[in-house]
Amino acid sequence: DSVKKNGVALKSPVTTPIGIGFRSVNVQLRKELDLYANLRPCYNLPNVKTRYDNVDIVVVRENTEDLYAGIERQVDEDTAESIKRITRQASERISRFAFDYAVKNSRKFVTVVTKANICKLSDGMFLDSARKVSSEYDIPLKEILVDNCCMQLVQNPNQFDVLLLPNLYGDIV
Repeated sequence: DSVKKNGVALKSPVTTPIGIGFRSVNVQLRKELDLYANLRPCYNLPNVKTRYDNVDIVVVRENTEDLYAGIERQVDEDTAESIKRITRQASERISRFAFDYAVKNSRKFVTVVTKANICKLSDGMFLDSARKVSSEYDIPLKEILVDNCCMQLVQNPNQFDVLLLPNLYGDIV
């Protein structure tokens, strides 16, 4: 209520019990406040020696859906399942956020990261939404599978500019 009233919050890291207990406070805040975009710039700091120079990547993560929606159930004593929910509305909204960010910050291209070769419906919808939104902009859209993206980030991070990802992959990256 205070965050809604005042429009500001100070939050420190919060531990979430692993495998038991309450759901993540972070996830609850994101849902309650509709904090749909997680923006993470990643760049080299001056005078800090790293393996790669001139890294300048921005990770744009959809923050409300995917497996983090917390839709789970216990099927029986030996089986639990989680539902990966992706909607066109949220996928287009985060895609538009990524492209608007790219335009406002003179970025060169956006790379959408999915596993649409396996999750053809959910990640396929995310990919399709990114393609649709990209047609409204003068910035190229590239596509990459999440496993290859992770390998490429380790081998040559300078090949990326803005990464657009669903919630789980964005958290991992």
